[in-house]
Amino acid sequence: MIKGFKSFLMQGDLIVIAVGLVVALAFSTLIKAFTDSIITPLVNALEGSRSGPGLGWTLNGQFISLGAFISAIIYFIIFMVVIYFVLVVPYRAYMAKQGKTVFGPPQAPAPVKTCPECLSSDLPAAATKCLHCASAVD
Repeated sequence: MIKGFKSFLMQGDLIVIAVGLVVALAFSTLIKAFTDSIITPLVNALEGSRSGPGLGWTLNGQFISLGAFISAIIYFIIFMVVIYFVLVVPYRAYMAKQGKTVFGPPQAPAPVKTCPECLSSDLPAAATKCLHCASAVD
């Protein structure tokens, strides 16, 4: 049962989806900080309400918190570095032991050749016989 659960967790698609979800959650934090710290005060400045101090500037009585936005950017970068070294690097090493490449540059397709008899064009370059008609291939 544990071996089956481990193989379920180590499926390539599941890990890719999990990493994508984590990136999306961190990015949503960045976007929320941008809207809370910059967009909302700009909108409130048109209304005339007032907020608290910090790194930033005051526009029409409304404080635009640049410090909170910079903090969110730093959080995002640190979070992505941690995700990379805690999830992606170990998973990439595990999949390399299995003989698979993940989270890397796309692999070039294996070279193929065409059978002179049946004209199949999906034969591996090292093949000496056709997979389809069994004729000899140079």
